[in-house]
Amino acid sequence: MASKMFANRMATMASQSVARSTVRSQFAAVPKRTFTNAVRPMGQRSAFQAPKRTIPATVARQAFQAQARRGYSSEIANALVEVSQNIGMGSAAIGLAGAGTGIGLVFAALLHSVARNPSLRGQLFAYAILGFAFVEAIGLFDLMIAMMAKFL
Repeated sequence: MASKMFANRMATMASQSVARSTVRSQFAAVPKRTFTNAVRPMGQRSAFQAPKRTIPATVARQAFQAQARRGYSSEIANALVEVSQNIGMGSAAIGLAGAGTGIGLVFAALLHSVARNPSLRGQLFAYAILGFAFVEAIGLFDLMIAMMAKFL
């Protein structure tokens, strides 16, 4: 008996919700490509209406809320990010040591070549300065990338 009453009540509720949605869709239906004075819901705007002005504080609050949400939220994850930045900075220091080695090799080659042919000393020195500039630029580029990885 109770199950019969429960089934009857469920059928009544389902039919009422179907009837309501059908009635709502008939009243809300506005034919497209026609001019009408029908009231639109709050979220919909016509193409002829001016856009809603946003308050700068609202925009800033939404931006900060989006920034506050991260893919992680634990202290361990923050520590891992910091450690990985420091490892990258250490790797860049090793790269700077390589640039220093390159500068030393450039000037060692200069001394060796001047010893073999002293008459080309001026031209060889110009080439050595050019090589020094290239190696130094690579070292500074390495340092710049390391700083960006650490602080940006």
